[in-house]
Formats: sequence, structure tokens, C-alpha cells
Amino acid sequence: FLAVTEDLVRRRAEHNNCEIFSLEEISLHQQEIEKLEYLDKWCRDLKILYLQNNLIPKIENVGKLKKLEYLNVALNNIERIENLEGCEELKKLDLTANFIGELSSIEALKYNIHLKELFLVGNPCTEFEGYREFVVATLHQLKCLDSREIERSERIQALQNYPEVKQKIREQEQAYLLKRAREKEEAQRRMQERKNKKQNQIESKLGFDSPDSLQDKENHQAEGDGKQERWTTVEENEEDRRFWEEPTPYTPESRLETQRYIEEKRRAKNDIRESKKREKPLRTLVTAEGKVLNVNVPKLHFSLKDDEENNQFILDLDVYRHLDTSLLEVDVQPTYIRVLVKGKPFQLVLPEEVKPDSSSAKRSQTTGHLLVNMPKAKEVILTKQKVSTSRKHFDSNALQKNERRRGQAEKLEVDPSKYSFPDVTKIIQEKEQIGQGPISLQPEKITESKK
Repeated sequence: FLAVTEDLVRRRAEHNNCEIFSLEEISLHQQEIEKLEYLDKWCRDLKILYLQNNLIPKIENVGKLKKLEYLNVALNNIERIENLEGCEELKKLDLTANFIGELSSIEALKYNIHLKELFLVGNPCTEFEGYREFVVATLHQLKCLDSREIERSERIQALQNYPEVKQKIREQEQAYLLKRAREKEEAQRRMQERKNKKQNQIESKLGFDSPDSLQDKENHQAEGDGKQERWTTVEENEEDRRFWEEPTPYTPESRLETQRYIEEKRRAKNDIRESKKREKPLRTLVTAEGKVLNVNVPKLHFSLKDDEENNQFILDLDVYRHLDTSLLEVDVQPTYIRVLVKGKPFQLVLPEEVKPDSSSAKRSQTTGHLLVNMPKAKEVILTKQKVSTSRKHFDSNALQKNERRRGQAEKLEVDPSKYSFPDVTKIIQEKEQIGQGPISLQPEKITESKK
């Protein structure tokens, strides 16, 4: 079974710096826990505890949590209410969708004097006749049951009919307990049948590899392996379909069986995946004859440039931009280059030999690409003299032209017949003033303007 471990509690206590002794709230929901233990020793200061959607069959090992105010154990396999007397500060208890059929077990909550809210929705006991009246009359401190507030008149009426209701509840409880006993027997029988079937399957598989069949297996190994694999897959799919389509009662045993089946399938898939990883053959980089192959396992874009001017090859490998350089391994050989990107090989055969010792690798600061410069082993002498002479010849011609231009006297022609220049003095013409005022003032103004 899966129990509460210290490692699990510490991981779920990240909000408290992984300290569990001073923890006040913790959520352990959906952890497939089948046994509740250790929390009353490790987390004495707990006030809120979430344990919903697990496989807990019994409330235990929480009685020493004196400060616990809210306990949520919804969607578990709990069948009776018990061991909560020590939770002195308990105010809210959520038991939604469990298997509580022993309704009289709620009498254990009488000692939790601060209990105000109780949730029993989805339990078999809620279908009993007189269920609500019995709970209301039994727990006087309760203020709310199944999200419904308990009114004063409802409690008075429940107390008046308490003896009769209690008798009815006892009778229905006995009938339910007998039914549960039959369900347990049926679950035990089904479990035994499943074990026997599994044992037979194992034996049949072992029989397939018996000495009598070894010769047939050797003769038809390839064909037989394929047929066996297909047959196993079909058989597993059929078994899976039968398991999920077979009608079963909703009981703690069937819920546990379902969880076991899911876990078993998950483990089988993980085992197959791991075995495939182990069986996966290594990528061939060099054949037995010594031929180097082109390989691109990481599936990266690349380009190989022949830089004739510098007599070298430049490999531009499009590695992931944010990939750490420590995850790259570059190995330059005279005839090929190999780059391991996160352990995946990229290998490229070069057109001609290079110098591994003079090669260099760096990352581009803009694109993050891996750039590998590989100088060629064969030296090439470029005709630099011809280039220089042609340049000198060109330069000398240019100089001669410049000298000729300098020797010629260049003059600017300013012949007025050829060129006309605007008279800047007549850009703004004076306007004649036409007097519209008194006649005696006009001559005086004209004389002033003339002067």
C-alpha cells in the first residue's frame, strides 16, 4: 500500500520552506494514499488538512492534532467515523462520497464541541429513511449539514422523534452491513479468479518457451515473434475492454481494484518503454569497412561553405539558440566532422582533408549557431601579384588622367550674352501711392519719398 512519507510531506510543504514541524496547512490530495499515518507526529500544529481523492479506508492517526480545524477526506474508502475525539478544535469535517453506511458512528463526533459543518453527501447512509433527523438530533453543536443550515424548529422536531428515528436507522444499518458482507465475499472471489487467470497466463507463456517448442521457435523466429507480439496486443486490448465493460458494484473493493488495475497497466507500459530504450541499437557512424557515414540524428539545419579566399571550410550548424554550450561536443577529423548535440550525433564527411589542429569552433552571438572553421590541408597559392599589377596599372592610369586635368587651364565663362542674371535690385518694385486722404497732405508725402 501507499502511505504518507516524509519526502511527500516535505515536497507538499514548499510554501513553508519544506519545514514540516511548524506546518499549519497541507494538501495531500490525489496521491493514491492507502494508509493515513505519521502526520500526528510530524505536523502537530496542523490546522487544515486536505486528503481528498485518495484510497484511505480508515480515519486514524489524526487524534493528536489538537489544533486541527478543517479535515477534508472526501472521495476515499472510509466506512465509519472514528478516532476524531482528540481533534478538540475541529470545526469542519468533509466526508463527501465515501462509503459510510454505519450512520450511528457519527455519535463519536459528540466530543467535538466546536464542530459546525458536516458533509456526508454521496455516502450510502444518506439514503436511509430519517438520515437528516438522526444527525440533527445526535449532534447538537452542528449548525450546517450537507451545505444546508439547521434551523431551530428542525432540531426541536428531530429531538421529539429521536427514539423512533434511531430505531429505524439501526434496522437499516443492519441490512446494509449484511449487504456489505456479501459484497466483500464477492470482491474476494473476483480477486481470486483474477489471480488464477494471471497465473495461467504466466504458465502458458512459460510453456511457449518449453524445450518441445524451442526447435519450432528457432525455425520461425522472425515470423513467430511478430505473431506473438500481435497476439499479445490483441489479448491485452480484449482484457482491457472486458475489465471496463464488466458491471461491478460501487464499493471500496471495486474502487481499489480499479486503481490497482490502472497502476498495473501503467507499470507494464513503463517496462515496455524502458526495454525498448535498452534494446534500441546504437547509431552506426562508421561502417565495419571504415567508411564514414553522414548522420544527422538531432535533425538540425546546416550549411557547409567553401571559403576559397581563406582556404578553409566553414560549417554553420543551426543548434538551438538557448542550448548551453556545455551540451555540445565538437570533434574535427581530417576527413569528417562530428558534433554531439545533447548526446545525439551529427556527422558530416568533408569534400577534402582539413587540419584538425588549426580548426576552431565558436557560437554566433546573434543567432546562436555553431560555426566551425576548418583550414584545408592542401595549401593553395593565390595569384596575388597579377591582382596587384592590375591594380597598379589601374591606379597609374587614374593618376595620368588627373595630371592631364590639372595641366589644362579651366576657366569659367561669364559672357553676359550667354548667361542672364536676375537683377536683385528690382525684386521688389515700388508701388505708386494713390492718396485717398486730404489733398493738402499728398504733396508733402511725395516730396518726402523723393528725398
